[in-house]
Amino acid sequence: MRIIRIGTRGSRLALRQTEMVREALTVVAPEVGTEVCVIKTTGDILSEAPLDAIGGKGVFVKEIERALMGEEIDCAVHSLKDMQAVLPEGLSVSAYLKREDPRDMLFSKEDYTLKTLPSGAKVGTSSMRRRCQLRILRPDLEIVDIRGNVPTRLGKVGNGMDAVILATAGVKRLGLEEGVALDIEDMLPSPGQGVIAIESRCSDAWLDTILKKLDHTLTRVCAEAERSFLAALGQDCNLPAGAHATFHDNTISITGILGYPDESSVEKMHMEGSDASVGARLGLGLKTKVHPEGSLS
Repeated sequence: MRIIRIGTRGSRLALRQTEMVREALTVVAPEVGTEVCVIKTTGDILSEAPLDAIGGKGVFVKEIERALMGEEIDCAVHSLKDMQAVLPEGLSVSAYLKREDPRDMLFSKEDYTLKTLPSGAKVGTSSMRRRCQLRILRPDLEIVDIRGNVPTRLGKVGNGMDAVILATAGVKRLGLEEGVALDIEDMLPSPGQGVIAIESRCSDAWLDTILKKLDHTLTRVCAEAERSFLAALGQDCNLPAGAHATFHDNTISITGILGYPDESSVEKMHMEGSDASVGARLGLGLKTKVHPEGSLS
């Protein structure tokens, strides 16, 4: 039996997502076996440091991608929102699994909503994107930077934090008790949020053929538009950015935000188009408004 070596982080959520891929593979390719290879990433090693201080996007995937390029593993399972928009040469996303709920979720002891949180409440999040939107929606809240896996962050509710905000998808995949889902219009998600991506080498045609059987077409259309948005902002962009795309009647509708360096304000824009390039147009439009002189670094 041929074995597919799957690279992943070692967090509970990452392992659950990898198990979902393994289960799907047994259906479409029962003739192959799988082996899970856990790889520790920079984001895992520096688990207490703010994400924007240690590199932002890519800190949870770079070591796994190096193992993939070095043929230590055959494919990798990622949360798409952790991936950079431009992949290393020779790698591609062979499959996007069907998207889970892309919204963010608020957790508190009293099931507060964003509107009912008491003034001065401490809200924990590690995301520049969330911080920026929170400051606009509720400037009276105290926003505290927190890191850690999903259970660790949930454990901070009532232990130093009045509330925390997490991605809904991870909570659902782990089967944890849900909080209050936030309206996308109020809290635009990270590009690719809720999507599991399977990355492989472009040269491995045999494996790519198998993995493509797991690809969800509607998710791919929206994910590629959101990644196009991210790519247009540039690899050096370390500003709050969010985007969400939908597809209906052969039209991609995408809304995006881009925050200013001091996170005091955001620009928001919506566009429609027939292919993923609409995301790039949106990104360039926002980039021009926020930083008309060019660089966003």
